Amino acid sequence: MKAYELMLILRPNLEDEARDAALEKTRGLITAEGGTVDTEDSWGKRRLAHEIDHTEEGDYHVVLFHASAATVAELDRVLHITDQVLRFMIVRRDDIA
Repeated sequence: MKAYELMLILRPNLEDEARDAALEKTRGLITAEGGTVDTEDSWGKRRLAHEIDHTEEGDYHVVLFHASAATVAELDRVLHITDQVLRFMIVRRDDIA
């Protein structure tokens, strides 16, 4: 399995339960096929560089994980159609293992 980093920007007006559900859904997608979540970091609400869907702020989260390419493809597909997600980016890390 390869190492990846996910930067996830959620809508800032989400209730705590909805935000936690979106993060749990993301964790579930990563671990469903044997992937592992290494660390999660919540950066909180920050101002966006550019307005997205008439929104000026986003709730930032960073997830470091190990997964297969198929898992990353499924994660990409699901996050594209998830309403709570404003933007996301998955990049491969150069970690060993």
